Amino acid sequence: MSIREVARRVGRDVQAVHRDVTTLINAGVIDRTEGGVEFPYENIHFEFNVSAAA
Repeated sequence: MSIREVARRVGRDVQAVHRDVTTLINAGVIDRTEGGVEFPYENIHFEFNVSAAA
């Protein structure tokens, strides 16, 4: 599906979704095809820790 369609479905700004999708593509989590973004998951859950710099 297109980035615009992804943004519509999740109720977010197109530019923010484009940035997030590009990050996920670069990380190898999702793929871009001729038809748009290939998202073969129902959802994705990320879990990570963030620490303040000392």
